[in-house]
Amino acid sequence: MNTIAILMSAFVLSVVALMIFIWTQRRGILDGDPKAAEVIFAAGEVGTVEDPAASGRRAQALQGTSPPQGVPDARELAERARADASSGPLVFFFLCCAFVWLLVASAAGLTASIKLHEPDWLVQYPWLTFGRIRTIHLNAVAYGWAPMAGLGIALFVIPRLLKTELVGARYAFLGAALWNAALIAGLGAIAAGFSDGLEWLEIPWQIDILFVLGGSLVGVPLVLTLLNRQVHHLYVSVWYMGCALFWFPVLFFVANVPGLHKGVQQAAMNWWFGHNVLGLFYTPLALASIYYFLPKIVGRPVQSYNLSLLGFWGLAFFYGQVGGHHLIGGPVPGWLITLSIVQSFMMVIPVLAFSVNMHGTLKGRLAAIRHSPTLRFIAFGGLMYFASSVQGSFEALRSVNAVAHFTHYTVGHAHLGLYGFVTMVFFGAIYFVVPRVTTREWPSPWLIGAHFWLAAVGITLYFLSTSIGGWEQGKAMLDASRPFMESVTLTIPYLKLRSIGGGLMALGHVVFAVHFAMLLAGKSAGQDRPTLLRAI
Repeated sequence: MNTIAILMSAFVLSVVALMIFIWTQRRGILDGDPKAAEVIFAAGEVGTVEDPAASGRRAQALQGTSPPQGVPDARELAERARADASSGPLVFFFLCCAFVWLLVASAAGLTASIKLHEPDWLVQYPWLTFGRIRTIHLNAVAYGWAPMAGLGIALFVIPRLLKTELVGARYAFLGAALWNAALIAGLGAIAAGFSDGLEWLEIPWQIDILFVLGGSLVGVPLVLTLLNRQVHHLYVSVWYMGCALFWFPVLFFVANVPGLHKGVQQAAMNWWFGHNVLGLFYTPLALASIYYFLPKIVGRPVQSYNLSLLGFWGLAFFYGQVGGHHLIGGPVPGWLITLSIVQSFMMVIPVLAFSVNMHGTLKGRLAAIRHSPTLRFIAFGGLMYFASSVQGSFEALRSVNAVAHFTHYTVGHAHLGLYGFVTMVFFGAIYFVVPRVTTREWPSPWLIGAHFWLAAVGITLYFLSTSIGGWEQGKAMLDASRPFMESVTLTIPYLKLRSIGGGLMALGHVVFAVHFAMLLAGKSAGQDRPTLLRAI
């Protein structure tokens, strides 16, 4: 059987299996416990919306989209308040670190983007050369912003879902301190010219030991809290977050053992890690956030709990080898490439399962997106999860890869996933979490709106410019009649547009950080903004 036959067979099998699963859901054949989706609510709470980022008229309009069906149980609300209080200081520390690394990564990324079309800018400083500043940007996102935000959100959500107070927070405080110290040392090493030379793994392995120690300590309270849980059923968000915290240490340890991988094997390992750190660490944390916050905001349990589990197991089974398509054309076995392509298309199962589930949950509640700042970011991120995943599946095809590989097209795809999906979801979750851990409201709905539109328009410009420019670049490189420099010069207008998009995103991050500082300073939102920080 040739490669096309294998690929098409896997695709058809995936779609047929998904249709059968959806049919069983409609018939109730596999619906063993429909109440499992309601564990995120207190008794009598279904229909009650919860979005601390909404205020005043927006909060009233949001509540109007989902009429309450009962009176929430006061005892369970008190337990939730105690869970929030137990994790509050630790979550606040993680989110403060996330804000710092977001600004650092934004400055480095915008600098690197500008240097692509203005190569003589800041050349007098070695650490600001493109090779170093771009690597600083990548590592500040990969080991600074994304894990600090994602883990902070997990530390907030898990005690709520387990209905118990966080146990062992002091271990995570120490772990976070070690992790941030390691990142500071790692970025300093990269700036000074010391690197292991592998993408996503540039930080010297000696410093990685601190990451291992810090990460291990961060995981301790999550394990202890799980062991002390007051619930029997583990909601799907706990599965996603728990497995992300198991998968990432395995990935990181295997990838950083010095001298273990050499030559072609090292290249295969590099993209095994680079792809899986997105799909098996950041993605589960983001999906877990959506599965918790979206139902809470609309006051409705997720439509199909079994579909949520299908999405989890599909991600677990099919994502592990998708990174191999980055090695098409390299000296690696053909079966490895074909397996990667097949698994890339098998990802249609968890992606469609998630998308169908979210659409069903939001059906009849779409008006809530206008009134809920958190939901606006999360819905945008969920849409980008579908878009980036489908694009990634087709990008794995040899015919598409031949044009797109080694071009700006791949850069656009990576940002659509890590920014358009993961980061936008984290933004939305942070807007929800911060008022709960600080007991203060966001001062300005206008600044939240400005942040959303700057980020959304920015990533749209960034993605379109890199995708179109990258595709034209790839076609020019494949045309033997055109000189190589033509493939470089034709990208200049697109790279300038990319910098504009990046500048809008960076400006949005500054607005986000300033707004956070205003909240901490106790700036008031005005008299028309009643206090909404109920213990729910």
